[in-house]
Amino acid sequence: MNGDDVMKLYLKPGSCAMAVHIALEEAELTYEIETVDLATKQTASGEDYLTINPNGYVPALVLDDGEVMTEAVAILLYIANLAPDAELAPSPGSKAYFELLSHLVFITTELHKNFSPFFKPNSGETWRAMAQKNLNARLSLMNEHLATRDYVAGERFSVADAYLFTVLSWSRVVHVSLSPWPHLERFVARIAERESVQRAMQAEGLK
Repeated sequence: MNGDDVMKLYLKPGSCAMAVHIALEEAELTYEIETVDLATKQTASGEDYLTINPNGYVPALVLDDGEVMTEAVAILLYIANLAPDAELAPSPGSKAYFELLSHLVFITTELHKNFSPFFKPNSGETWRAMAQKNLNARLSLMNEHLATRDYVAGERFSVADAYLFTVLSWSRVVHVSLSPWPHLERFVARIAERESVQRAMQAEGLK
C-alpha cells in the first residue's frame, strides 16, 4: 500500500459484495468497507455512489492508488492475484486457473442471475417461475458437483467458494429451501464456520 492509503470496498450487506469481503479477509489484506444504499445511490458517508461506480451496483473496490475496480468475478481474481500466499486461486494461465474461472462464470451467470428476480418486487409471477425452474436445474448441477468434494475447485478454499457461499446464503432471504440439495446445505454450513466468513458477516451486521 502507499502510505496511509488502503483499499476500500463498497458493499450492501449480504449482497454479492460479501464474496469479495470474505476474499479480502482470507487474503489478510488491509482494507476498509463502506455501505451503499442502492435505492438512493448514496454511500454511508454521503457520497454519490454513481461517481464511484457509474453502474450503480456493488461491489466496487477502490484500490490504494485510487483506481476503481468493479464486477465481482474480476475483483475476486484480482484479490487472489494480489495475495498469492493465500492460495485463493491457482496460478494464472494454468489449466486449474481456467477451471476456477469456469466455475466463477457459472456462479455469476447461472446462479446469481436466477436469484435476482426474487429480490425485485416488480418481478412478475411468470418471470419468477422461469427463474425458479432455471435455478432448480443449476442448483442440482452444483449439488452433484459437490457430492464428492469439499470445495468448488481443487482441494482447498478458493474465491469460487466465497462466491458460491454468498449466493447460496440468499436462499434464506428469499425463502428458497436448499433441502432438496443436501450437498449444498452441507457446503453452506461448513463454509459458514470459516473465521473469514464469520468476520465478514459480523462486519456487515449479519451476525
